[in-house]
Amino acid sequence: MKTTTLMMAIALSLSATVSARAGNVDIAVEDRLEIITVITDIAAGADRHQWSRVRNAFADEVTLDYTSLWGGKPSTLSGDEVVTSWSSFLPGFDRTLHLVTNHTIVESKGDRAVAEADFQATHRIGDAMWVLMGHYRYELSRTGNAWKVTALTMTHTHETGDRRLVELASRRQQR
Repeated sequence: MKTTTLMMAIALSLSATVSARAGNVDIAVEDRLEIITVITDIAAGADRHQWSRVRNAFADEVTLDYTSLWGGKPSTLSGDEVVTSWSSFLPGFDRTLHLVTNHTIVESKGDRAVAEADFQATHRIGDAMWVLMGHYRYELSRTGNAWKVTALTMTHTHETGDRRLVELASRRQQR
């Protein structure tokens, strides 16, 4: 009995700590962990070319905003179209590594949440590299018991190397 009471006290303390660290947003620990898992599935799935893993992280309709890097306007695509697009060029790199960290839930209301994270994305072909750094903002919605990303905004803060590697990777993948 004392062990159960202690375990409940620890769980409540952890829940309060996680909520406080999540930007004082009231969200269950389980939801926070699932959101972080979804974010990880996008980055790690893309690096490992596990396209079903990436697809499962996205809602049926997704708004992507990479305008801080490429200009233009945000685009709204189906989750399948996002995977088709990414799989048309990412495997053209010899290696990619998308590190995503400092996950923070900044908004949560019912079946909707907003998370932010920092990233560093390394892309390599031979000895040439392009490293991009910045912030991601994820809008998510809960569908059934699963959180899905409905919008992803990338804010580029700085980069090193050759951005033209994206074109080269795309050409390599099309061969």
